[in-house]
Amino acid sequence: MARGDFRGAMGVAAAMAVATWAVAATHDLPVRDPDGVSVPTWVRLPLIVLLAVLLDAVPRWVAGARATPRPGAWTALRTVLRDRWTRDQVWFTVSGLAAWYVSYVAFRNLKGYLPFVDDRLWDTELARLDRLLWLGHDPAGVLHDVLGTGWAAWVLSGVYVLWIGLVPAALAIALVWTRRSAAGALYVTAVSFNWMLGVAVYYLVPSLGPVYSRPQQFADLPHTFNTDVQDLLLSDRVAVLAGAWDTRAVQTVAAFASLHVAITVTTCLVMELLRLPRPVRVAGWVFAGLTCLSTVYLGWHFFVDVIGGALVGTLALVLAAWVTGHPLRRRERPWSRASARDRADEAMAS
Repeated sequence: MARGDFRGAMGVAAAMAVATWAVAATHDLPVRDPDGVSVPTWVRLPLIVLLAVLLDAVPRWVAGARATPRPGAWTALRTVLRDRWTRDQVWFTVSGLAAWYVSYVAFRNLKGYLPFVDDRLWDTELARLDRLLWLGHDPAGVLHDVLGTGWAAWVLSGVYVLWIGLVPAALAIALVWTRRSAAGALYVTAVSFNWMLGVAVYYLVPSLGPVYSRPQQFADLPHTFNTDVQDLLLSDRVAVLAGAWDTRAVQTVAAFASLHVAITVTTCLVMELLRLPRPVRVAGWVFAGLTCLSTVYLGWHFFVDVIGGALVGTLALVLAAWVTGHPLRRRERPWSRASARDRADEAMAS
């Protein structure tokens, strides 16, 4: 950590770990692996990163083995490992993964403790604010009237579920394919700040979300995979509230602000800073828009949760840029046209 790649992310992880221990000890609550019922996070994340490493190294190994005579295979493998996976690169990947893992686990546990710390819910006030912003109309009701309650429910459910896979994929790209770059450190640190800021806002404004506080409004939507997830989260909440030590489930219901929106906005802003190819940036913002739309349409969040999520995602990036020393300005040249000299300068700056 002396090199500073993830100093900020480790600081966030340490602070959240201490907060988790303090709340758990104060309220006599267990600390759980948030995904321990299925595949534990400490297993799943390294496997994702390992897959990214294989996708990075194996094609180069195969190409190198074909280009050299026997025993070229082993020579090519040593060359790939020497060039691509130096000690600094391995440390960069492992330390970034550790920082992200600790902050994520702390976030999920702190989120789960919320109803034991404060049982006050702000859903009524958030719903009123939504109607004020939408000139007396309910945002979800308007979306149901405009888009209908058929195909749109299936499409937006797919968008919402797709997000679950994109976050660990983006993490793997940042830790493996950016080659110990300032950009990779910026992104991982920004996501860690999202976890910290998000859980802080959860405690300031505890809420369930429209689908749980006003389920009748979403009764006309078809049964999709999204419905199963919502039912599962509600049953987990009930089980945890009945006895936190008697179940392996983790309570994960909280609405304000939307971390789906926050992390998506952070990702899009990072892509803008790096000036990734225009089609990639456009696709990112389109997905961000669909995420905002789906989270309100499906009842996960109020409209004000979307606004709050966008603010959290923006602030997280600003804080990450500050602690990593990454400039908050766009690259002078698009990523696809960057010269080798530019990339070398970035690697040295990281």
